[in-house]
Amino acid sequence: MIRAFVGLRVPGAVAIRLEGAQAGLPCGRPVPAENFHVTLAFLGERPGPVIEDVHSVLDGIRAPDFSLAVSGVGLFGGRRPTALYARIEPDPGLSHLRDKVLQAARRGGLSLPAERYVPHITLARFGAGLRGEDAEKMQAFVATRLALSAGPFEAGAFVLFRSFLGNGHARYEELAEYPLDGGHVLSGGW
Repeated sequence: MIRAFVGLRVPGAVAIRLEGAQAGLPCGRPVPAENFHVTLAFLGERPGPVIEDVHSVLDGIRAPDFSLAVSGVGLFGGRRPTALYARIEPDPGLSHLRDKVLQAARRGGLSLPAERYVPHITLARFGAGLRGEDAEKMQAFVATRLALSAGPFEAGAFVLFRSFLGNGHARYEELAEYPLDGGHVLSGGW
């Protein structure tokens, strides 16, 4: 089984800026900079041949490149925050690409749930969610980073990632890269 997702890489200069925004995090686990990405579609845990089928369809995506920018931070989870994230400014190119990736995944045989899409880069995780004083500390932390900005940065390719879960942080491996002008470059192995 392969746990996989499709996403966009975050360039080094933006990652450095986001790492700086993690400084002084009052609680939770900061996401390492090498794991920063913008998810387009989470594919879940699937057999290798299914991921290969999805790869074949992703390889056919043609879309123009576009630029992204970080603008502020937020919390997922409502009253019991589960994650801190950097907001990605809305962009028609990103929406177009995400729609194409979802269509391709479905053509590749996956049934993906319909969900509201909030483009973001996860900066920290809080497990089952923060309560009480920890939640208040995080709200105050977020208030000091509302003006965070980074980029713009070019999204010239998207990537099929494999995710390995374990103790501590997840580890990601690039299985294939798809330039937005077409074609692909295999980056890893199944």
